Amino acid sequence: MKELYVPKEVVIRHVLQETEDSFIFRLPFDKGYMPGQFMQVSLPLIGEVPISICSYRDDALELLIRNVGSVTSKLCRLRAHDKLYLRGPFGNYYPMEKLTGNSLILIGGGSGVAPLRSIVEYVCKNRRDYKEVFIFFGFRSPYDILFRKELERWKRNFKTRVTVDKPDEKWQGDVGVVTRLVESSGLDNRDKAVMICGPPIMVKFVGESLARMGFNNDQIFVSLERHMKCGVGKCGHCMIGDKLVCKDGPIFQYSEALKLRDQ
Repeated sequence: MKELYVPKEVVIRHVLQETEDSFIFRLPFDKGYMPGQFMQVSLPLIGEVPISICSYRDDALELLIRNVGSVTSKLCRLRAHDKLYLRGPFGNYYPMEKLTGNSLILIGGGSGVAPLRSIVEYVCKNRRDYKEVFIFFGFRSPYDILFRKELERWKRNFKTRVTVDKPDEKWQGDVGVVTRLVESSGLDNRDKAVMICGPPIMVKFVGESLARMGFNNDQIFVSLERHMKCGVGKCGHCMIGDKLVCKDGPIFQYSEALKLRDQ
């Protein structure tokens, strides 16, 4: 019980800069975790923030941290061998074990692709359990694309497409919102499960596109954005309706997410 509330000191193994403002932190970690869960990351006298796990490994975890606030700006200054503090993992997770035998469709936007990366790593470790994997990622510009090296590798093994809103003169890929990729894919809903993570407006329109394509709400799982404070369902800061996102979520079946969106 103590570890739920008391952060553990961790020495950073490696820091990789992904974009101008986003960094992957690799940390030693021997507790189990699943795709979709999050950690509470802190620095003494600075503060604490919830960060999605973006990996699936036995002896380490990776966190994608973006420099967007007072705490994350300090975290993004850290380098290998520096220390930070962790609590977790918290929250529920994508029901990977219940989805065996299905093809998986992963749809993400911006930094919302982080927990979807952990799904890909999970699938790679359990490849025989799933059929095809379809990856649709959207970013603001080519300069904001995350996990570039992984994307090139995934393209060799999975059906992967990336789009940007604002291309530059060198960009030769898709242009426009990620819903266009989904709608033009020609996918049907047979033996498929969909995982979505990204800005709320993206989730809304992707959900509507999937409905027009014949997907049922119970085939779709979304990660809800909410600023979690305690991580254990005590403070109520992340409550939507009668649900605590940090404890009942952050992963919700789309039918449940629609009810919460309307509250």
